[in-house]
Amino acid sequence: MISDIEIVKKLKREIIETMLPTGEGHLPSAFSIIDILWVLYDKILKIDSNNIEKDDRNHFILSKGHGSLALYAVLSEKDFFTKGELRKFARYDSRFGGHPDCNKLPGVEASTGSLGHGLPMALGMALGMKIRHMTYRVYTIVGDGECNEGSIWEAALLAAHHRLNNLVCIVDYNHSGDRALKLDDLSNKFSSFGWRVINIKGHLHEEILKALKVVDDHRPLAIIADTIKGFGIKMMENNPAWHHRGPTKEEAAKMLEDLQ
Repeated sequence: MISDIEIVKKLKREIIETMLPTGEGHLPSAFSIIDILWVLYDKILKIDSNNIEKDDRNHFILSKGHGSLALYAVLSEKDFFTKGELRKFARYDSRFGGHPDCNKLPGVEASTGSLGHGLPMALGMALGMKIRHMTYRVYTIVGDGECNEGSIWEAALLAAHHRLNNLVCIVDYNHSGDRALKLDDLSNKFSSFGWRVINIKGHLHEEILKALKVVDDHRPLAIIADTIKGFGIKMMENNPAWHHRGPTKEEAAKMLEDLQ
């Protein structure tokens, strides 16, 4: 049986091959969150193409929509669409854009990419589920740079006020925003806003899964995931030059070697 680590390596190889024809997409951002997404979809959300339209299940919103390649790869692995169709990524006639569109793709629950919007949308979903006395949860991934948006903290205040313990915000803390504005201790920030906080290493599947299962009695949950932008690719790790840059064929070949 193939391990989760090998599956993630496989997904990373597919992401590289998917973006190579057009050179579009945010490759390091996708690699920063791919481990979290895989654990979410494989162990927590338990959704597939047969139950995606149902309300009685857990939900997920990728707030940092520029990490869409990771979401597409995971949804493809879960048979929401074929890998052949995914290879049309970023072409004029493709359903797969640089940011996910819920009106075009099954499995995408919100159109995102304008940073700071995903957490407020997830909050609204969680509040609606509370009003309906539903026991399911809403998960969202935000970026650390995205946490400079005021809408993130407005949502954080509102979620704590309504005691939305069915809301989980996962922060992809890869420090990519440090050059513009350092956030420093995000744990203390979320705690001061009334959230329960867990710190994890965001590429270790055991820690990810354990954190995702935590439920507080009265508070929303913030998971601060310590990640590496471009994780697994030596030339790309923590290198801001790769933020929105496609590899050449030679660079792609070297990246694929790193993933063997």
